[in-house]
Amino acid sequence: NLQESESENKLDGETASDSESRSEFGGSAPVPTSDDTPEVLNRALSNLSSRWKNWWVRGILTLAMITFFFIIIYLGPMVLMTIVMCVQIKCFHEIITIGYNVYHSYDLPWFRTLSWYFLLCVNYFFYGETVTDYFFTLVQREEPLRILSKYHRFISFALYLTGFCMFVLSLVKKHYRLQFYMFGWTHVTLLIVVTQSHLIIHNLFEGMIWFIVPISCVICNDIMAYMFGFFFGRTPLIKLSPKKTWEGFIGGFFATVLFGLLLSYIMSGYRCFTCPVEFNNDTNSFTVDCEPSELFQLQEYNIPLVLQSVVGWKTLRMYPFQIHSIALSTFASLIGPFGGFFASGFKRAFKIKDFANTIPGHGGIMDRFDCQYLMATFVNVYIASFIRGPNPSKLIQQFLTLRPDQQLHIFNTLKAHLVDKGMLGSLEEA
Repeated sequence: NLQESESENKLDGETASDSESRSEFGGSAPVPTSDDTPEVLNRALSNLSSRWKNWWVRGILTLAMITFFFIIIYLGPMVLMTIVMCVQIKCFHEIITIGYNVYHSYDLPWFRTLSWYFLLCVNYFFYGETVTDYFFTLVQREEPLRILSKYHRFISFALYLTGFCMFVLSLVKKHYRLQFYMFGWTHVTLLIVVTQSHLIIHNLFEGMIWFIVPISCVICNDIMAYMFGFFFGRTPLIKLSPKKTWEGFIGGFFATVLFGLLLSYIMSGYRCFTCPVEFNNDTNSFTVDCEPSELFQLQEYNIPLVLQSVVGWKTLRMYPFQIHSIALSTFASLIGPFGGFFASGFKRAFKIKDFANTIPGHGGIMDRFDCQYLMATFVNVYIASFIRGPNPSKLIQQFLTLRPDQQLHIFNTLKAHLVDKGMLGSLEEA
C-alpha cells in the first residue's frame, strides 16, 4: 500500500521538478530524429565536409520548395487553401506524435483518437465561420449549407462536448495528471497550429498579395540570415539556437526589407494578386477580379530634403502597399525569428533535433513553418487594424436575405438618415 501510495503521488502530486517530469514522461526523452538525405545527394556530395554538405543539401531542397511554392501560386487561391490545410494537418501530426511517444509508453487509451477528433471539430468550426463570412450568397442559395450555417456554432459546440465527455471517460486511475498533461498538449497544439493556419486563409481571401508577400518575406529572411551567418557569422545571437548569429540576424533584416519592397512593387500591378477572392453568382465560380483599391495605385511621394541631395530626386512614385510591406518585412525579420526560437526551446525541452525528418536538411514541416504561423497572426491583426474597413458588398448580400418588410424598414431608416444629413437631396439633383 505504501508503494502504491508513493507511486500515485509521483504521478498525481503537485510538485513540478524536472526529475519528476522526466519520470512522468516515461523516464527518457523521445529519440532524436535524423535527416534522410537522398542517396543521390549523398553520393554527389560525398567529397565535401559536413558543413558544406549541409549547405548544399539545404540549398537544393530550398530551391525545390520555392519552385513548388511558385507552382501552387499559379494554380490559384483554392489550391493554396488546400495546401494550407495539408500543411496544418502535417504540423499537427508532428507535434502530437512527440506527445504520443511519451503517452504510448503507459498504454493509456484514446489519446491519438481524441487528438484527431478535436482537430476535426476545430477545423469544422473555423471553416464554417470562414465560408459563412466570405461566401454568404453561396451559403444562402444552397439549402443544406443554409441550415448548417444557421446552427453552425451549436453543432460545433456539440461536437466538442462529445470529445470532452470521451476524454473524461478515458481517465485511468494513477495516471490522471499525465492524461491532463496530454489534454492540455492537444489544445495548445490546436491553438498554435489550427487557429493560425486559418488566419493564413483569411489573409489569402483578402487578396493573394497579403498571403504571398508575408510568407515570401519570412522565407527570404530565413535564407538570407542563413547565408549571412554562414559566411560572416561570428557573434552568437541566442543560446536557444547556437548557430544563429548577430551578423545573420542584421544581414537578413536589411535583405528582407529590400526584398519586400521589390516584390510588393511587382505584385501590386496585377489584379490577380491584389483583388480579394469572391464568389460570382453568375458563373458559379470563385473569381479574383476587381477595380484596384488606392493601396495598389501608383502615388507620388515627396522625398525628405535630407535625402534629396543623396538620391538626387525630389519625388518618388510607388504603391502605398510598399509602405505597408516595410512593416511586414520588418516584423518578419525582427519578431518572426522568435517563432523559430520558441520552436528551438520546445525541441530542446524534449531533446529532439527536429520535429520530423520530412525534408532532408530542414527537418519536419513544422520546422519550416514555425515563423510563418506567428507572421500570419501579425498580418491578420495588421489588416484588421490598418487596412480593412466596412465592406458594402457584404452588407448588401445580407440585406438581400432579409424579408421584404425588414428590407423596407432599413430602406426608410437609411432614407431618413440621408435626408437629415442633407445628402439625399443633392443626390436626387445630381
